[in-house]
Amino acid sequence: MRYEIDSILVREDQIRDRVSVIGRDISELYRGKSLVMVGILKGAVMFLSDLARAVDKDVDVSFDFMSVSSYGKSTESSGVVRIVKDLDSDIRGKDVLIVEDIVDSGLTLSYLLQVLNHREPASLSVCALLDKPERRKVQVPINFRGFVIPDAFVVGYGLDAGGRWRHLPSIWSVRPVQD
Repeated sequence: MRYEIDSILVREDQIRDRVSVIGRDISELYRGKSLVMVGILKGAVMFLSDLARAVDKDVDVSFDFMSVSSYGKSTESSGVVRIVKDLDSDIRGKDVLIVEDIVDSGLTLSYLLQVLNHREPASLSVCALLDKPERRKVQVPINFRGFVIPDAFVVGYGLDAGGRWRHLPSIWSVRPVQD
């Protein structure tokens, strides 16, 4: 299936402003502490990069990454989550912040929280750029939220459709195109 860009949902300046606010909130909560920011690949890379730069120097930030799959090449989550790339470091006893691009059904995030909680971090929080509560199948905590968006498939700012449009600085909805 092919897709084309439909309409803009979140502009670049809105993202920049909101990331700055979230960075300040994270700085207040973790001031004087060490924080492991776990970016969920590939979609959260741009968000994680900008977010980390918005966190104050009084927070000792390190990065790690995980890659999980529940979509494949589809726009619908399969509900089956698998870890494609696991963390490189031990998070036992550490403050951990999962940085996600988008939370829709909640299935992937619920799985991640379960897996990471078993590793006994000191704390485990979630920061999501986008939240689609209409799609929620499993309730999950989101401690830091960028934007609530409608039930649309979105691209840009790290999110893609079939590997395309990650580079766009804003968030756009896409629609299927008949061949």
